[in-house]
Amino acid sequence: MKRLIKGGRILDPASGRDEILDLLIEDGRIARLEKDMKDRDGGDVFDASGLAVMPGFIDMHCHLREPGYEYKETVATGCAAAVKGGITSLMCMANTDPVNDCASVTTHILERAHEAGLAKVYPVGCLTKGMRGESLSEMGELAASGCIAVSDDGRPVPSGEIMRRAIAYAGIYGLLVIDHAEDLTIAGDGVMHEGYVSTMLGLEGIPASAAFSEVARNIALIKEFGGRIHIAHVSTAMVVGLVRRAKAEGLAVTAETCPHYFTLDHEAVIGYDTNAKVKPPLRTAEDVEAIIEGLADGAIDVIATDHAPHHADEKQVEFDLAAFGISGLETAFALTMGLVHGGRIPILQAVSKWTDAPAAVTGIRGGSLGVGEPADVVIADLDAQWRVNPEEFLSRGRNSPFAGMEVRGQVTATFVDGRLVYTREKGITGK
Repeated sequence: MKRLIKGGRILDPASGRDEILDLLIEDGRIARLEKDMKDRDGGDVFDASGLAVMPGFIDMHCHLREPGYEYKETVATGCAAAVKGGITSLMCMANTDPVNDCASVTTHILERAHEAGLAKVYPVGCLTKGMRGESLSEMGELAASGCIAVSDDGRPVPSGEIMRRAIAYAGIYGLLVIDHAEDLTIAGDGVMHEGYVSTMLGLEGIPASAAFSEVARNIALIKEFGGRIHIAHVSTAMVVGLVRRAKAEGLAVTAETCPHYFTLDHEAVIGYDTNAKVKPPLRTAEDVEAIIEGLADGAIDVIATDHAPHHADEKQVEFDLAAFGISGLETAFALTMGLVHGGRIPILQAVSKWTDAPAAVTGIRGGSLGVGEPADVVIADLDAQWRVNPEEFLSRGRNSPFAGMEVRGQVTATFVDGRLVYTREKGITGK
């Protein structure tokens, strides 16, 4: 089957393209990019005049909740929310119930993704058995069943020796180690950033040094023993500095941040807004600035959602008792465009954080509009203004601190392997 996307602004960081071209899709792959192509074979034509045409986004960090927490999200609803947000590939974390520390759970997730027929799903397996931090998971089994990374995300690994061995064994099986950067001996029972806002609200805080301690330890392990590591959800200036120095030393360290960390600071919690309760927590305005600088200078490689949907009952409680997490798949693109419209990051660099950069970190095929690549394509109106309304989310999680915010930049259509799976007018268009 052929599809012709006509007259769009091609934004492809992998090739450096930023120009008006037609794009031909054939048999699920990108066949040609040229000016003024003619539809000689009667294929479908999508008029992209005035719109941006980009590689499908790759989200390195999300929580699809299935199995075990289907009341929060399912693989199907998460994938629907993803393609609405222009995300065509998802890496889902292992903190399900049961946790993903064996082939049967990985297979279940992949089967559900196949049934949904929307975004591509790449499971992340447990780094330790049961996510208990006591002994390594069966990494060979996880890799063979379809996992592409390991992480105990949500539960940092307390033992440096276990983390050292995890990095070594993961490398044998080609698995990326993703580090939840938090030292629980410092974080304790904190529920937000430790600072003047936590003092004013009477809430127990999480010092920024909790993240620094964990990341510094793991970078030291990489420096002494080799291997590679990816630092998840960077939220502090101190960690940005650590990663920047590690890269300058040539260490195999990569990092991600999330839209909420470059958009909001800890003042968003004022009023005890549980939708702004996330882990690691929202930090200071100075940390926000450091995150943006890290994105601009390349210290931070990737933007990921850390999509963490919750049922309303888990958020509509006292702040101390509320669950950590933000539902982020459907707002991520517009919030990223806020950096572009604010003049902080050029458009190709912003798109790169979602496309060729995560592809390079993970080895996922995609992130490019090159000929022969999978036809995972997102078409968007870069200037469309809209108001965030969680009641319109396709995700089951409506827990967003951005409710009511005016944003700019909206996905118009999403293709996965050449199939049109979402349009703004029709919603999910099916398999």
